[in-house]
Amino acid sequence: MTSRPFDAIRNFSIVAHIDHGKSTLADRLIQRTGGLAEREMVEQVLDSMEIERERGITIKAQTVRLDYTARDGKTYILNLMDTPGHVDFAYEVSRSLAACEGSLLVVDASQGVEAQTLANVYQALDAGHEIVPVLNKIDLPAAEPDRIKQQIEDVIGLDASDAVPISAKTGLGIDEVLEAIVTRLPPPKGDREAPLKALLVDSWYDAYLGVVVLVRVIDGVLKRHSKIRMMGTDAKYEVEKIGVFRPKMQDVEELGPGEVGFITAQIKQVADTRVGDTITDEKKPTAAALPGFKPAQPVVFCGLFPVDAADFEDLRAAIGKLRLNDASFSFEMETSAALGFGFRCGFLGLLHLEIIQERLAREFDLDLIATAPSVVYQIELNDGETLELHNPADMPEVMKIKEIREPWIRATILTPDDYLGSILKLCQDRRGVQIDLTYVGNRAMVKYDLPLNEVVFDFYDRLKSVSKGYASFDYQLTDYRAGDLVKMSILVNAEPVDALSMLVHADRAETRGRAMVEKLRELIPQHMFQIPIQAALGGKIIARETIRALRKDVTAKCYGGDATRKRKLLEKQKAGKKRMRQFGKVDIPQEAFIAALKMDS
Repeated sequence: MTSRPFDAIRNFSIVAHIDHGKSTLADRLIQRTGGLAEREMVEQVLDSMEIERERGITIKAQTVRLDYTARDGKTYILNLMDTPGHVDFAYEVSRSLAACEGSLLVVDASQGVEAQTLANVYQALDAGHEIVPVLNKIDLPAAEPDRIKQQIEDVIGLDASDAVPISAKTGLGIDEVLEAIVTRLPPPKGDREAPLKALLVDSWYDAYLGVVVLVRVIDGVLKRHSKIRMMGTDAKYEVEKIGVFRPKMQDVEELGPGEVGFITAQIKQVADTRVGDTITDEKKPTAAALPGFKPAQPVVFCGLFPVDAADFEDLRAAIGKLRLNDASFSFEMETSAALGFGFRCGFLGLLHLEIIQERLAREFDLDLIATAPSVVYQIELNDGETLELHNPADMPEVMKIKEIREPWIRATILTPDDYLGSILKLCQDRRGVQIDLTYVGNRAMVKYDLPLNEVVFDFYDRLKSVSKGYASFDYQLTDYRAGDLVKMSILVNAEPVDALSMLVHADRAETRGRAMVEKLRELIPQHMFQIPIQAALGGKIIARETIRALRKDVTAKCYGGDATRKRKLLEKQKAGKKRMRQFGKVDIPQEAFIAALKMDS
């Protein structure tokens, strides 16, 4: 296959809010250009993971190369990147956008512009993209194309007068989208004679090929058997296989400027291929590396422990395998008195955490317990040293701490007017600070500064329930601010349970502690001795519940006779119970941990 002239190549991505129809549009484009035969077509063909299909979300950005013969008779190469819409996977979006020159902005013609639509469009505009608005689902009875066009202009500031109306489900308007791609999006620029410069967009592990690297060539030519160097890690490899996805892998001889494809080069670990790195020729390197991307910063941490301690090695292997395909997931070993050996893992958000847990359970058949999710705190000690705290159980002594800083986020919430009151109340309850409130039509756009640890638990679920599912939410980390935070420990039978300790705001410690001990009282079964459950801040107990002891009727065999016999037996039982309480171990069932950790009403 010889190289194509630049003006016949179009690299574009599809950006949209969750559920506005990105993957379905990608299906139609593949079908229309003959990328797959009819019998090979399935719904959401680019969502290859079982979880992606089941939940109907895209997690990994996928790429596919299509050939399209336009109405002017020219044949174009279209490189399509399907990107995730969820806020947790925004880093996937940023790197896909860096490999393209243009974007299709898909907006649901009945729901309009949502928070993620805004976030993703601004990312595309920052990447210098040309944007073609596409109104999807216009076959729905509730569709209002004219109102939504106006809304795109008001909210985003894009001219939407020539937005393409389509229905990705039925295939209506797909030809117009293809024409808009070749006529309205710019071709790539590049120099074929310059030294090789290629962007490493993504990498994943394949059991047969080793690490597969997705690249976008900027300048020069990438050929088989050429020696390459990664500028970030300074590793050198020989290219074995070069190809493109149509969505199936197809080998090619070379990739020229502006082209997107994959290479394999006997790379052993995904960790060796840094996303955003620049690939160049070992002998004739390019002068300057590409700017790359910000590395994905984990914001939520939680401990993962196997229910059965014997599964620890299996968990270690499984986590290692997942890490191969997901560089944004980090982990380190930790031990806990209550739960044994496990791992402290870092995630980009709660959905990411949930997906990883589900993949571990499903793909590797593991039973896991997750501790309460916590965020990273910065602790400044009296001697001027600053620590990062990932696990509340590792907190230094209170006397040594000068101040504790917690991460804050700037949240953007879009909601219909009717639900504004309850959303403002929810944000106030979570210690939010209102920054801005503007109206677009009958929808309010609220900006709030919120502490991340208040959002991490179940803010998203609460937001959806108070707005009946109509509000949409997007956030980015802003800074660390000092807060009045205290460590709350839970004691069961005077023994601290490290897996349940957490950092809470001083004003909310008592309600949080009280709710926790009440919940545990219902969940821990009765033992032969009385069990106190306490919530404590340092040495001060702020809440207590007691589980009553199970009693055996020791006086059953006494009938009539002297009362001192009964009293003697009862005293003996009481002494036995006291001794038992000193040495007795309380078994906290797994369900109790899980239920206690979910608690936050």
